[in-house]
Amino acid sequence: MLMDRIALTLAIIGGINWGSVGLFRFDLVAWLFGGQTSTVSRVIYTLVGLSALWCVSLLFRTDAVNDEGV
Repeated sequence: MLMDRIALTLAIIGGINWGSVGLFRFDLVAWLFGGQTSTVSRVIYTLVGLSALWCVSLLFRTDAVNDEGV
C-alpha cells in the first residue's frame, strides 16, 4: 500500500511535469536540477517512469481494499 502511494505520487509529479512541457515548453525537473542530462534529473525521470509502470498494476488488481477496509 505504501509503495502504491509513493508510485502514484511520483507518477502525478511526472504528469504535472509533462503537462508543463506540453503547455508551456517548460521542464520543471530540468529547471530545478540543472538540465535534462544532469544525473539528478535522469534519476528523477527514471523513478517517475518506474512509478508509472508500477501504477499499471493498479489497473489490474482485483483484491484491492479501500481505505475504510470495506
